[in-house]
Amino acid sequence: MSNTENIILTNEIMNFIEKSPVCFQAVENISDILLSKGYRRLYESEAWDLKPGEKCFVVRNNSSVIGFKLPENIPGSFMIIASHSDSPTFKIKPNPEIVIENNYIKLNVEKYGGMIYTSWLDKPLSVAGRIVVKSDSGVETKCVNIDRDLLSIPSLAIHMNREVNDGYKFNPQKDMLPLFGDSHNGHKSFIDLIAAEAEVTVEDILGTDLFLYNRMKGSIWGRDSEYFSCPRIDNLESAYLSLKALLNSESTAAVQMLCVFDNEEVGSGTKQGAKSTFLYDTVMRIAEDLGFSNYSKLQKILASSFMVSADNGHAVHPNYPEMACPTNRPYMNGGVLIKYNAQQKYTTDAVSEGIFKRICEKGGAEYQEYVNRSDILGGSTLGNLSGEHVSINTVDVGAAQLAMHSAYETAGVNDTGCIYKSFKEFYSSEIIVKSDTSYEIV
Repeated sequence: MSNTENIILTNEIMNFIEKSPVCFQAVENISDILLSKGYRRLYESEAWDLKPGEKCFVVRNNSSVIGFKLPENIPGSFMIIASHSDSPTFKIKPNPEIVIENNYIKLNVEKYGGMIYTSWLDKPLSVAGRIVVKSDSGVETKCVNIDRDLLSIPSLAIHMNREVNDGYKFNPQKDMLPLFGDSHNGHKSFIDLIAAEAEVTVEDILGTDLFLYNRMKGSIWGRDSEYFSCPRIDNLESAYLSLKALLNSESTAAVQMLCVFDNEEVGSGTKQGAKSTFLYDTVMRIAEDLGFSNYSKLQKILASSFMVSADNGHAVHPNYPEMACPTNRPYMNGGVLIKYNAQQKYTTDAVSEGIFKRICEKGGAEYQEYVNRSDILGGSTLGNLSGEHVSINTVDVGAAQLAMHSAYETAGVNDTGCIYKSFKEFYSSEIIVKSDTSYEIV
């Protein structure tokens, strides 16, 4: 792809991210895009009655989604790309308002995931998520987004904290509470604001999952416009590119599947996380409706199946080059990152590495390798956890980025095109296992 095409694609990603402040809105936006492209929405509580050649998707918990295209005949494999919808942030606690000296109101929050605290200071912030409200016969959920600058977490002036540049230890209960407004008679409470946005009464609200988000807009920058920065690049870049690749790929004899899971940043151990049965349940229901749920038939299909676990990794940092592995030096704009870990926090092995590299070569996508320094503990991601229920060949990949888990991250413009090409080629491919030592890519 040309530099102009990569810039256009990067702007698409930033627009998607801006419309997806938290996991619920991200999945809502993905769902709307799938519906607009002719995908049928399924519900786990209903019969699916799937037919060959159909395009469908299913949502769990409003925060995870699986979309798929079925082949015209019994599939030879499942070709899956998995990413996640959540990012490190702060969750609003129940009864959040704290009044300070009858003047200020701040909100009580707790951290979600492992963020860089300082990156959240002095930014325009707001609140988004979902609420649960009373309905005529029970309860229902509503997505909420206060789409304006609402909050900020103000720094303490250096004159009052001379240690701030010398390794100050932040306390999330003390230092990271956002300022909401002035306290005076008749002020509108936080829950009043949420109720008004959702067009319900305060008395109707029974529960909330509300989070802070950074409202700074994305930017393309650099000498040659080679970098971009915005919130939540990890991991909405992968989510959007895998969605776009699925939509623009021709159908094959495989089930082409998109998975966007929630709660990766807190271990994935929820009913909607990669460690849940969501993927397994979806695979089994497809198998039942298309007539290959027999154990031996399904195992034969899964033996030729493949997952790309898509989650970003670390580029060599210009100010801290020594923090990267001495022999594997990934850079922004160096191509798709293939990630390795001997403890299998990343699932890449020689077989999945080789298969994915061949797919990249077919699609004209550059690639590079990422391994942690041996004395630095890395994080885990999606593939090794989803493999507990659906065990197939898996490779971990992503974009090389800087400032991961900052409220404002940075990645390479040209890598967006590389990743898109590799994902599109992946969906256009099939893997045929010839033996334990031979794999054909068609």
